[in-house]
Amino acid sequence: MSDPAPTGLSQLGAHVAAPANPEAAVLERVPNPHPGTLYLTRFAAPEFTSICPVTGQPDFGHLVIDYAPGDWIVESKSLKLFLQSFRNHGAFHEACTVYVGKRIVDAIAPQWLRIGGYWYPRGGIPIDVFWQTGEPPKGLWLPDQGVAPYRGRG
Repeated sequence: MSDPAPTGLSQLGAHVAAPANPEAAVLERVPNPHPGTLYLTRFAAPEFTSICPVTGQPDFGHLVIDYAPGDWIVESKSLKLFLQSFRNHGAFHEACTVYVGKRIVDAIAPQWLRIGGYWYPRGGIPIDVFWQTGEPPKGLWLPDQGVAPYRGRG
């Protein structure tokens, strides 16, 4: 089975510079190839970076995004560019993690979404942030996010 080439996308297959900030990033979507089927899609970004809004020092996190698609799925190149736009963006871990989740929800209106932000220590304390849109749909296979509690996370 092959999917038809998506139309109306501005980033896939084109040279696109990284967005200057998350607000400027464009999240694109394509039709769900299995509408009406309950399934989980996972994106893992183990090298997510942003900067501390106070000190300007880099912050490093491992984001795991799980969602049950509705009519749309996230176009992955646009997601990569969106996540890259945080590299020079100053925000606390909570702000980054929840914003990523909410932007995806706004772009694709999934049946359900959860995001886990597993952040490496800042000031000696790792900060993990979790957000979801509500209860997962009944019957959705929901594997563990696979990120160990902090103990050198390596």
